[in-house]
This record gives sequence, structure tokens and C-alpha cells, in this order.
Amino acid sequence: MKNAPEKPDRAKSARNSLGRRSFLAAAAAAGAGAVAAPAVVSAQAPVRLKFQSTWPNKDIFHEFASDFVKRVNDMGAGRIQIELLQAGAVVPAFQLIDAVSTGVLDGGHGVAAYWYGKNKAFSLFGTAPPFGWNANQLLAWIKYGGGQQLYDELVQGVLKLNVQGFLTGPMPTQPFGWFKKEITSPEDFKGQKYRTVGLGADLAKEMGAAVTILPGGEIVPAIDRGLIDGAEFNNPSSDKVLGFPDVSKIYMVQSYHQALECFEILFNKRKFDSLPPEVQAIVRYAAEAASADMSWKAQDRYSKDLEAIKAAGVKVIPTPKSVLEAQLAAWDKVIANTQDPFFQKVIESQKGFAKRVVGMTREMEAPRDLAYEHFFPQA
Repeated sequence: MKNAPEKPDRAKSARNSLGRRSFLAAAAAAGAGAVAAPAVVSAQAPVRLKFQSTWPNKDIFHEFASDFVKRVNDMGAGRIQIELLQAGAVVPAFQLIDAVSTGVLDGGHGVAAYWYGKNKAFSLFGTAPPFGWNANQLLAWIKYGGGQQLYDELVQGVLKLNVQGFLTGPMPTQPFGWFKKEITSPEDFKGQKYRTVGLGADLAKEMGAAVTILPGGEIVPAIDRGLIDGAEFNNPSSDKVLGFPDVSKIYMVQSYHQALECFEILFNKRKFDSLPPEVQAIVRYAAEAASADMSWKAQDRYSKDLEAIKAAGVKVIPTPKSVLEAQLAAWDKVIANTQDPFFQKVIESQKGFAKRVVGMTREMEAPRDLAYEHFFPQA
């Protein structure tokens, strides 16, 4: 006789079923908590910073500032939110660094040459002497050659400004400028009423020009009204949108007055130091990322806008060798005549770095002109 089947233990089955339901409920709650955790962070009120550029809204430089801000805001993912304003929205362009230092603005975008009036060494971080190097090599000195440490010493030590600055965005050699008539010799430049900034102003004075320092948005009206005879700003894209081709048909390119330059991103130091470390890192790396992207964008846009300038009937003329040589001789005097110890300290650091790095470049790289002329003989 077969054994009778055992009767199910209903109480035990109920207990097991309850255990499974409890486990699944607990797991679901844990999973929901894991998913919800980022939402708690993003729900926190972001740090809001008010930034102003030193550029008109239509200038590509303001676009470069906007590219940096967008990277910070995107990577910040709700932890930081920068609002960008154009030049003059809160303070005039040349008052930006003071507004950042005092906290009127949280930060801004400009060039170190604009603060030349505070200390001539400022211009060395934006419009350095033409030691044979380019703007990317200038930034290499900033990053790895001691330049950032010297910049911080100037801003926070010498001048006692409540500012944290990041140097970024390599600018290629700037045109000599827009003129009413072609400059064929150093003598032609003497007596010219000329707009430039930073140490370029000292250089032009050494060459006999009468210098006027104006922010970007005021240059073209000054030429149009005859207040100045010639002016430089920076590049074909900026020059085109600011209206230079409407007031001049002579565009002199290649120059040593500003052979290399970079931008400057400023923060109120107390505000920056109060940011969480991970947000500070976002700002630093956004500056580096925007710097790289700017160098690529500039090559595309500047070349297209130079073609447009030519198509508008502007004569694009290389600066004569005699003028370039006169600029180099004037640089010797500008450097020698500026006896401030800190200025000379920066100069020696830059010369040492440029001699080593440019020396390597000249030794290692094949001549680009030779290759270009081979493949584009009619250019």
C-alpha cells in the first residue's frame, strides 16, 4: 500500500510568500532610493554667478566667452549656473577686473592687456614680447613653465586683488591694423593716431605714433569720425563684424606688436574659493576645454571671414620687413625701459621657456611654407 501524500503546510507556505513579498518590497525601495539620489543633488539650488565679458554681444570673442559658460553649465548639471552679460551691461569693459575683485560681478572674460594701467607686467600675460613663440606656446609656459604662479603673484600678491584668473584661448598673430593709407615704412607710421592696448601702446609710442586706447566697440566710430588714423583690434572675424571694412580699405597683416595673446577668465576669489572642490574642478576643466575648442573654431571662422573681407574690396597687405624690424627694435627699448623688478622677473621666465621650446620646434619641424607652396603653388 502506497503512502498517502502529505498535506501541504498552509501556514508555512503563507510565511514563505510573505517573506518573498517583504524582500521584493525592500529591494524595490532600495532601488528607488538609488535612482532618486541624483535627483536630490540636482534639486539643490545651484550656485548662480553673474559674469560679464569685455566684448560686444556680436563679437566672436563674446561667443568664445559663451562657449566657456555653456561648458560650465552643462557639466555642472545643476550645481552651478553662470549668466553671461555683454560688455557694459554692469560696468564698462575696462572696469571689469575691479568689479570682479569687489564682488560687483562674480566673474568675467577679457584679456590681461586691458589691466596694463595697473601694472605693465599684466600685459606680459596677454600680449607677450615676440620671442619667436606662438600663443599655444605662451599657454604652455602658463601651464607648465611657471607662468600661472607668476600671474597669481602679480594679481594676488603685488596688486592685492581679490581675483582668481585662468589664462586660456590662444590667439594667433594680430594684424597691424586698419589704416587710411598703406604703411610702407617706419616713417609712414610716425605721427599716426593709432589705437592699440597693453605693451603694444608702448611699442607704438617708441615708433613715433600717438596712441589712443579704446575698447573694441568704440574703435570703428573713432576711425569714421577721423579721431584716429589707424587701429588694430584682433582678427578677421571680430574686425569684420565690428565694421572695419566700412571705414577702411587698407588691412595690414603680420605684425610683432601683438604676435601672440590669450584670453583671461576672471573669478571673484572669495566666491571661487567657496565653491565645492568638484565645482572648482568643473570650472578649471571647462576653461581648458573651451581653450582647445576656441583654437579650432578660430581657424575655421577667421579664414572664412578673411576671404569675405577681401571680397568686400579691402586690400590685405603684409606689413613690410622694414616695419617689422622697427617693431623688434622698439621691443628692445620697451623691455629695457621697464625697470620694475617683477616685470623683468616675468620677462626672464618667458625668455628661458621660449628659447628652449621654440628652439626645439625649429629643430624638429619641417618648414611649413615649403610644403604649402608645393601643394598650392597658385595660392
